[in-house]
Amino acid sequence: MESMADQSNVLFILLGAIMVLAMHAGFAFLEVGTVREKNQVNALAKIMADFSISTIAYFFIGYSLAYGLDFFAVASSLTDKSAYELVKFFFLLTFAAAIPAIISGGIAERASFNPQLIASFLLVGFLYPFFEGIAWNGNFGFQEFLETQFGAPFNDFAGSVVVHGMGGWIALSAVLVLGARTGRYTKDGKLVAFPPSSIPFLALGSWILTVGWFGFNVMSAQTLDGISGLVAVNSLMAMVGGTLAALVVGKNDPGFLYNGPLAGLVAVCAGSNLFHPLGALVVGLIAGALFVWTFALAQNKWKIDDVLGVWPLHGLCGAWGGIAAGIFGLEIFGGLGGVTFMSQFIGTLSGILIALVGGFIIYGIVHKLFNVRLTLEQEYDGADLSIHKINATPRD
Repeated sequence: MESMADQSNVLFILLGAIMVLAMHAGFAFLEVGTVREKNQVNALAKIMADFSISTIAYFFIGYSLAYGLDFFAVASSLTDKSAYELVKFFFLLTFAAAIPAIISGGIAERASFNPQLIASFLLVGFLYPFFEGIAWNGNFGFQEFLETQFGAPFNDFAGSVVVHGMGGWIALSAVLVLGARTGRYTKDGKLVAFPPSSIPFLALGSWILTVGWFGFNVMSAQTLDGISGLVAVNSLMAMVGGTLAALVVGKNDPGFLYNGPLAGLVAVCAGSNLFHPLGALVVGLIAGALFVWTFALAQNKWKIDDVLGVWPLHGLCGAWGGIAAGIFGLEIFGGLGGVTFMSQFIGTLSGILIALVGGFIIYGIVHKLFNVRLTLEQEYDGADLSIHKINATPRD
């Protein structure tokens, strides 16, 4: 029976890894549909290449940095003793690789290819696992400190802050380092519209991400005995809340509509194991509205040229999710308890600071040494022809 339980856990977390791996296709098509046609090939190529670089960085450096484990024993030993740990690495790798996939959408259409891969290696090898280990493995006594001081550790069940918040705030630093796309703003600061190339591809990307997200959240339990139907229903309610809020606040704009479910799902990750479904619905509603409002402010007023709005979507909604777990996770709001507002606030703020400071350092150094930005001519021609020598659609 013990052997059967172990094998069942291996299968369980493997299925989760496969579902989250499939989400990377969602990242790709969300970006393909949002960027201009001359940058579609590049969007697809970046996600595939970034995942491969992330695997190398996380296998050799990141996973060990976060959890103190490595896989350099002989293969027979790994098979006999570490089957679950190997598949757990695969599962957590798919989370880690989401960091450059998120950033890719923010810096699209003006980032050069190879320097971005260098940045991805550094992010997944060092910066992301540094905070991952703090939040999910208790490194450096951070969780113990919060529990002693405020009565509970920082709860981020499926990564509102650890994954999405980190990715979104690092993306903000990258966008600021690179600057806006050429022609995005006029000399007097007015926004020039760059319409999405394909709403159907954008919608496809959103649907792939939405479906895969239930593996992302539910299978964050990592073992069968920890699985919770509450996590699934909370994810569903937050997804619906985000969709409806984005639909209403975004005035039927399909770009907002198809990002709405993602906003709700980002926000629910942290407290999906604690919320009452009605609390999850409220969290999703606020996240959907927050995304639409801040996306418009960032693009129009603050002149932050974040192509897919990954800072509002992942950064701000992720931060909201981390804090919301300290509100709607409380028993007074129908939650299961075991959290405190202060622990959630400090944990969330810590993730933001680490992401911003680390992001500016990594992108600042890589940009200084290798120039992450395409030249004006390359940007005008598009990343497809400039980097990959082919368009998404052949031309006569």
